[in-house]
Amino acid sequence: MPLHFSCTMCGRCCHGLRLPLSLDEARRWLDDGGEVEVFCEAVPWPEEPAADNGPAWHKRKRSFLARSGQLPVRVVVTLVASFDGACPNLRADMGCGIYERRPTACRVYPAEVNPFIDVDPALKLCPPEAWQTPEVLRADDGSWADPVVAAAVVRRREDDYVEADAKHELCNLLGIHEAGLANEGMLAHTPGRERMREVLQAMAVPSNYAAPESDWILVSHRLRTMWLLESAGARGLQAADLEGAGRRFVSFVGDE
Repeated sequence: MPLHFSCTMCGRCCHGLRLPLSLDEARRWLDDGGEVEVFCEAVPWPEEPAADNGPAWHKRKRSFLARSGQLPVRVVVTLVASFDGACPNLRADMGCGIYERRPTACRVYPAEVNPFIDVDPALKLCPPEAWQTPEVLRADDGSWADPVVAAAVVRRREDDYVEADAKHELCNLLGIHEAGLANEGMLAHTPGRERMREVLQAMAVPSNYAAPESDWILVSHRLRTMWLLESAGARGLQAADLEGAGRRFVSFVGDE
């Protein structure tokens, strides 16, 4: 059954966001005076997944190999445009002030970049009437009917894959080596606009930089997880023990 959708210009998807950005998009966002955070999550990776495990290979492609103590991990890093309230580019009429150069993630919504996640209208910000229009978002065969959306999905996914190693370099240059555990939480790092801009601009110049092997600290708010990390030889830190400005734990699940 096709999935119908048409934007109603309600503006809900342009408020209070953490908007995923590519490296180039992050540079432009900072140049425009916005803020960019670095979200880090780690996946224990003792061995490669089976060839038919599509979700695991998707995560592998958008991550880089590291370790936490004795535990091999893969780290997924996401650059996000952070703002509370309305997007700074949102006009009074709910139109986009930078529509022609808006980030790829804006072009994707409400589709999904992850090919293993289905679109669930109940989890989207769009009002019910947006899903009751003649326009088709996804065809019967699962393809995106809108060519702009289809191209944006491919570009956002490819940016994630291609930029994984560059994000390793970014974290090393920023001194970021803490991550939440995938499906449990993320570590949000806020280096500051000027520092972030400085490092991203430096990375825009081609170099022979090779990110050294990094030892990551895995942050959790669950006591059982801390025990499991310790038994696996990983370096763990309770979220409640985080100190210093510029980082915070973003939980996906409740405490045990």
